[in-house]
Amino acid sequence: MVADHTVKAFDDDITRLRGLIAEMGGLAELAIDESMEALVNGADEIAARVIERDKRIDAIEQAVDQLAIKVLALRAPMADDLREVVAGIKIAGILERIGDYAKNIAKRATRIEGRRMFEPLTLLPAMSEVASGMVRDVLTAYAARDAAAAVEIVQRDAKVDAFYDSIFRNFVSFMVENPSTITSAAQLLFVARNLERIGDQATNLAEQVYFTATGEYLADRVERPQN
Repeated sequence: MVADHTVKAFDDDITRLRGLIAEMGGLAELAIDESMEALVNGADEIAARVIERDKRIDAIEQAVDQLAIKVLALRAPMADDLREVVAGIKIAGILERIGDYAKNIAKRATRIEGRRMFEPLTLLPAMSEVASGMVRDVLTAYAARDAAAAVEIVQRDAKVDAFYDSIFRNFVSFMVENPSTITSAAQLLFVARNLERIGDQATNLAEQVYFTATGEYLADRVERPQN
């Protein structure tokens, strides 16, 4: 009876851990999409919503940490189970950083003047779509323990980096030709940088998914494309 209860309690804890990570990931993905909507449309109320909701992402990370500590202390997991708990802690930390990058974009959305004159601004939503798609797909891979999908997501980061390089060149040229736009253009460059970092963090998530699924480190199995 005791053994059965212990096993069920552990399963319940793992199910809750996965549920918290799924919720956190959904909020982080939503934050990316809404922060970009706020930027493109100058929607201050949407930007404010993203900034406020980030508190929930932070709170879930704390809940994951607390649950993981409880599991480690009371269940003494081993092998696959231990890997699941440790990866959960790392994944929650990465998702919290993604939420912070989205919040940074939302904060800058309110500081852009003359949006319509920034032709390079059209590149940012496309870059955001790739980065957000990486986050969405890596969360799906996490739920399915899909190591092959994790590998594909890592390879996709090169596209985000290429977007950043293109946007950087475009905005620098635009600022040279239109000196009066330097302040707002610099804010948009910071947005591009935050999106690039979201892509990096999605790659880190994919590496954790691969480790959870296989027990091996992705860097030892797959060489990342060179930029």
